[in-house]
Amino acid sequence: MNDRTAFSEDPKAALFAAMDEVRVGMLGTLASGRHMQPMTHFPDPETDAVWFITSTETDLVRSVGLGARAQYCVTGLHHDFHACLAGTIEQSGDRAKLEELWSPVVGAWFDGGIDDPTVSLLRLMPQEAALWTSTDSGVRFGLEVLRANLSADHKPDLGDHVVIRFDAA
Repeated sequence: MNDRTAFSEDPKAALFAAMDEVRVGMLGTLASGRHMQPMTHFPDPETDAVWFITSTETDLVRSVGLGARAQYCVTGLHHDFHACLAGTIEQSGDRAKLEELWSPVVGAWFDGGIDDPTVSLLRLMPQEAALWTSTDSGVRFGLEVLRANLSADHKPDLGDHVVIRFDAA
């Protein structure tokens, strides 16, 4: 991902681009007290939503209930991008969206296919996201650390951080 210019000019676009490069992050509901768990995400930059398909038999779906606060964390493909999204998550009955997202990979988890009664579609509507980008260059990293050790005035320039807010859906 590491395009720091794109990151600084349009961090939301950079977030969705990074999510397109990797397929899995860690999802959890805040009030459940349970650990976050790996989930495949389906980002929708047009609506700012992030979709997930899972089973109604999971602790995660039980903790979502009719709606909950959740966090979803993603690490970029080259470990040069990190994001943590926070917002509301709910179960969705949007059959058209489920059909759009369905694939043979998803189907492998459900004996009854898309009509399996345990299929649950979740929609995360982020309200904010904290994003970090860093250099993926070992040479640049080394030079920045060397410069910082040689000069007390030099702070290593290895990345950027921004918090973005999403419009209310």
